[in-house]
Amino acid sequence: SLFSLQVNRLGVVAVSNVLPEDITCLAADRMLIFASYDNILHAFARNKEVVHTYEGHKARIHLLQPFGDHVISVDVDNILIVWNIESEEEYLQVDFDKATFAVSALLHPSTYLNKILLGSEQGSLQLWNIRSNKLLYSFPGWSFGVTTLAQAPAVDVVAVGLVSGHIIVHNIKFDETLMKFQQDWGPITAISFRTDGHPVMAAGSPVGHIALWDLEEKKLMCQMQDAHSTAIAGMSFVPGEPLLVTNGADNALKVWIFDGPGGTGRVLRSRMGHSAPPTRIRYHGQNGEQILSAGQDGTLQSFSTVHERFNKSLGRGSINKKKSKKKGLKLDTMALPPITMFASEVAHQSDWDGIIACHQGYITCTTWNYQKTSMGAHKLRPEEFSKHKPIDICATAVDITSCGNFAVIGMSTGQVDVYNMQSGIHRGRYGKEKAHEGAIRGVAVDGLNQLVITAGSEGLIKFWKFRTKDLVYSTELSSSPSGILLHRDSGILGITFDDFSISVLDIETRKIVRTFSGHHGRINDMTFSPDGRWLITSSMDCTIKTWDLPSGCLIDCFLVDAAAVSLTMSPTGDFLASTHVDDLGIYLWSNRSLYSLVSLRPLPADYEPSLVTRPSTCFVQDGDLSGDEEPCDEMIEYVSPEQLGEQLVTLSSLPESRWKNLLSLDVIKKKNKPREPPKVPKSAPFFIPTVPGLIPRYIAPEEENDAQSKVVNLGILAQKSDFYIHLEEALGTNEYKAPLNLLKSLGPSNIEIELRGLAPEGGGSMDVMLSFLRMIGMMLNKKYNFELAQAYLALFLKLHLKILSSEPKLLEELSKLSVQLEETWIHLQTLFNQSLCVLTYMKSALL
Repeated sequence: SLFSLQVNRLGVVAVSNVLPEDITCLAADRMLIFASYDNILHAFARNKEVVHTYEGHKARIHLLQPFGDHVISVDVDNILIVWNIESEEEYLQVDFDKATFAVSALLHPSTYLNKILLGSEQGSLQLWNIRSNKLLYSFPGWSFGVTTLAQAPAVDVVAVGLVSGHIIVHNIKFDETLMKFQQDWGPITAISFRTDGHPVMAAGSPVGHIALWDLEEKKLMCQMQDAHSTAIAGMSFVPGEPLLVTNGADNALKVWIFDGPGGTGRVLRSRMGHSAPPTRIRYHGQNGEQILSAGQDGTLQSFSTVHERFNKSLGRGSINKKKSKKKGLKLDTMALPPITMFASEVAHQSDWDGIIACHQGYITCTTWNYQKTSMGAHKLRPEEFSKHKPIDICATAVDITSCGNFAVIGMSTGQVDVYNMQSGIHRGRYGKEKAHEGAIRGVAVDGLNQLVITAGSEGLIKFWKFRTKDLVYSTELSSSPSGILLHRDSGILGITFDDFSISVLDIETRKIVRTFSGHHGRINDMTFSPDGRWLITSSMDCTIKTWDLPSGCLIDCFLVDAAAVSLTMSPTGDFLASTHVDDLGIYLWSNRSLYSLVSLRPLPADYEPSLVTRPSTCFVQDGDLSGDEEPCDEMIEYVSPEQLGEQLVTLSSLPESRWKNLLSLDVIKKKNKPREPPKVPKSAPFFIPTVPGLIPRYIAPEEENDAQSKVVNLGILAQKSDFYIHLEEALGTNEYKAPLNLLKSLGPSNIEIELRGLAPEGGGSMDVMLSFLRMIGMMLNKKYNFELAQAYLALFLKLHLKILSSEPKLLEELSKLSVQLEETWIHLQTLFNQSLCVLTYMKSALL
């Protein structure tokens, strides 16, 4: 895919859809972006979707030139094709003989209508009219191959870059050479002219240097050495601005501004990644927003999962930073080898260095400061090697304590040392001379700084007291370990072996609790999920496997096209990050179990993993992914029944406010009753009546007659409620589910009204009251909605106690309920007493 960025901030504006292969050639006009891979050319609109595809080349395309309504492409077989952009048809095809004219550069001279200028590996130039398909003029050249062509601000003038390092400023109208410059850094890779009024030409080189030439004085103005660590691949001045945009094979994009004395430029903005594949990645901090990455280029970088503007580079390891700056990148003998392993901690990172790293084949470990984004102040190595540096001894494993105060370093000789991160002082060594007889394959410190765990190549795992450095326990493994990883929160230690197996050890019991096998290649890395439930491993057999520790089963496995070198799981559990062989990128895999229903059943023994495409830069809809999965019976959402078992006493899921205060409703109403009822102010009449006489007086308002009673006889107006009707029907059917569900949906006040209405004076009957008691009996028999049965029965007894005591049928039903209640409560009381007894013993016993 291709990115569109803003020059002012180098922020990503748009990301295009993904093409099947890597883009090898790129060009753009004011409307479309043209990109090619292999022998196919695509046109992108709106920086995103492919709108045109041009197929016709038999070999890889290596030159592109937009040309008005057409686009010109040249492949490595020396075939030039002119395409009509809209119709996608060939307008013209020209074949060149490789022996006499192998096309190596392509340019449309400014104001030259329908004409293109071609440069060749033989050194000659040709000017063609595309419309008439005629060769207009041949330039003899300068006996060196042409590498690049660039249009000068002046009409008829072009700059020609040669393999010999010469730059020819040539007038193609009169076939006259105006200027000639030479660079000693090899072939010219790119040329660009300033268009903001300064007569300056910039030229790139294969070694990463940029030369700035003064066209008025016809001399070298200044050099920008080590602008990139690799060859300058592209270079262009922003029109009308003193800004130069460059990129190279070092995976860096830089914007240079020319505002200093002497005409030299400085880096204004840059975006860069690793110039060589990453070797190890780890999440930094607990928010899951930064990933620390160490690469084969020797740099340590931080990448943000939120926005690219938070990315930062911590630089490259160096023995002496001052000498390295003087010598430059190419002659830097002070540069340290690539980082093979590192550990970081955010505690105290604002006070001192919080990252410890060991380097490939190097005895000294370095500290790094995340806040200052630079290499730290200390270089940690054993005191006996402070004066001389042995060649065959190196640091192999590092870890940092959770408090950020101490670093533990394991050596290839079997030594394990502790250093203070703040002062860099050596604080002790485990074992008399050596902790292990073989090389240290891994070190880990627990979360409370109580234990240090070390693994040696001789096949031993040892536990040491952190403070006293005493050996606590040692156990022999079945094979030689290749690495260890500790999940500090759960105390689970993952161990990978040279025989491609994995073991999980509990550091509390110091026993191996799980053993996994199934990889068919060297295990590169492993990571735990934040809750310690999953162990995710990657191997050279190109598989990434997820092991479920509680069940001890493999629950996920998939293939990738390149083996994963390093893995790390986000502390928040939402992403898995991976790096792969011969790949510069870091890939993020989303944890689908967080937002969708995923089956976690064990995979069968004969499971064949499928090849999964690595995540891309463009958005992929979830529908495209979910369509590949087969529906599984276990993925159907489980609906819990109302009652798990008939012998269990089950409570309802209603809130306490719906049943707990039923007996106290009269108290609540009394408290909430206003002291005085609200009085509506009497509105004055439009014409106020007056008493006839000389003195105007108003007639006093007449007092209302309150003699008539306002109490309504409810017995006359009472209507049967839905609850009442359901209870009447239940007398014949003996089904009480409908009235119970209706009662559960009511609030406390409505429940009281319904129960009051069951009595004869409220419009009810004795049969309905009997039906209500049978409903309570059914609830007690089935032992569900247990607390509701207690609350409803208590309110019923409170409201109708006088009527119940005078009716034999109701008394007989109440006696049955009393027996049921007593049996249930005796059973519950026995269970409560047993549980309380066990709990009291566990609290008081000395275990």
